[in-house]
Amino acid sequence: ILSLKMLKLSSACSSNDSVESCLDCLLKALAHNNVEASEKILEMGVLPQLPALLSSQSSCTPKVANIIAEVAKNEFMRSPCVEAGLIPPLVQLLNCKDQEILLQTGRALGNICYDSHSLQAQLINMGVIPTLVKLLGIHSQNTSLTEMCLIAFGNLAELESSKEQFASTNIAEELVRLFRKQVEHEKKEMIFEVLAPLAENDVIKLQLVEAGLVECLLEVVAQTMDSDREEDMAQLKTASDLMVLLLLGDESMQKLFEGGKGSVFQRVLSWVPSNNHQLQLAGALAIANFARNDGNCIHMVDTGIVQKLLELLDRHVEEGNVTVQHAALSALRNLAIPVVNKSKMLSAGVSDVVLKFLQSEMPPVQFKLLGTLRMLIDTQADAAVQLGTNTKLVERLVEWCEAKDHAGVMGESNRLLSALIRHSKSKDVVRTVIQGGGVKHLVSMAMSEHMIMQNEALVALGLIAALDLGLAEKDFVGANLVQVLHKLLTDERSAPEIKYNSMILICAVMGSEPLHKEVQSLAFIDVVSKLRSHENKTVAHQASLTEQKLTAQS
Repeated sequence: ILSLKMLKLSSACSSNDSVESCLDCLLKALAHNNVEASEKILEMGVLPQLPALLSSQSSCTPKVANIIAEVAKNEFMRSPCVEAGLIPPLVQLLNCKDQEILLQTGRALGNICYDSHSLQAQLINMGVIPTLVKLLGIHSQNTSLTEMCLIAFGNLAELESSKEQFASTNIAEELVRLFRKQVEHEKKEMIFEVLAPLAENDVIKLQLVEAGLVECLLEVVAQTMDSDREEDMAQLKTASDLMVLLLLGDESMQKLFEGGKGSVFQRVLSWVPSNNHQLQLAGALAIANFARNDGNCIHMVDTGIVQKLLELLDRHVEEGNVTVQHAALSALRNLAIPVVNKSKMLSAGVSDVVLKFLQSEMPPVQFKLLGTLRMLIDTQADAAVQLGTNTKLVERLVEWCEAKDHAGVMGESNRLLSALIRHSKSKDVVRTVIQGGGVKHLVSMAMSEHMIMQNEALVALGLIAALDLGLAEKDFVGANLVQVLHKLLTDERSAPEIKYNSMILICAVMGSEPLHKEVQSLAFIDVVSKLRSHENKTVAHQASLTEQKLTAQS
């Protein structure tokens, strides 16, 4: 019977009644055994007949769209649906007023394009986003249509190409309006799933803030923060994570900061001393995001935020929640960037609390710990001396300099080792680093692919040579320092600063007999004399001075 009905549909169906009975039969067959019925529909060549039925809108249209939605649940049917030319007439139907047609059309398009970025991109190019946003506004009372729109938005919002189109609609207002009306957990979750990918776009972030999403999120947090029900905890996490995401946009962040007087900023601060780990995490991450410009950082340090973060970290020395540790250290690192904050934060005891995490085995925590200390000692000689003579710290840094599995930790350890020497300019610090086995790592750092790290290494090595060449001599020889400097000077890709600091270092090591011999054996005079004609005048001048020194000591 199915085959006969299909044949009738594909050729002889002319009257509306007979078409409808064919369609009813197909829908029954699909409900009974979707896969088998879909295979038959494909086999009998029914799909190419459907665009015509879709184009001539009638009482059959919702049934045709429903059939397409049902067959497209099967992966093997999706390409045939596209090849049969079903997408353009379906997209066209999104402009009609009939709610049943809209619902079935949305389902059909969603199922055909499910899991296919290229087909979803095609829909975006055909302008479905503004149409669907409009539908959401018009039919917000229709639960099924609303859900269909949200599912479509959730899929399309994952694509980068959709963000611009979404930003040109009033999607932010519509979603926030819809969110305010929801009481069911599942419905809120559906809206959250659309908001999260959309909020990655800076323009949409600001639109969401202006539409009042933040107030909605704060309300969710207030309602769920004391609950231990699983679904409430999930909603608390989603709401607070989304809040942090909104703060990643510069404009949206400044709007919510309101010069440090904003009610949102104050509410977020109150999360830090909370007993809820999720809120502690969100509060610390929010502070880290607010601390993305100097003005905000200075205001926050002056209003005592550092103390809140230190108390939070102190609680997590024992509790050991890695994500909270990481977030609080991120916030402290950002707050330590403005020069005026460094001494205030050091006086508040930041370095002492940070050092409590020196034993952490978690690379993300190690990375932020190192960055925080490096920011704190920048231009702060006393602090650099205090930390640079801390044997435990230097030993740990040397250990982390070998963390080849964690490039970030390795790089930050090297940079902090160098910074301790550069900012302290202290013989005691230099000795601690030499005795701790740090010299070979600084020599390796001089060959880094990052110019800033090369430079920091060369300056630190220059200070070691100037302050205690005798103690460093053995390590310099063992680490092949002279060969490294030869490479840097002969490499055309080396930046002028690198060549300049390499020559300064050559002059500094000439007081050591074994190093002096190596300099002579590698014919540095020839290398340096070529640099006298370097286009950078500072390099050329230093080359003349170095040549004179090498000649005098040869």
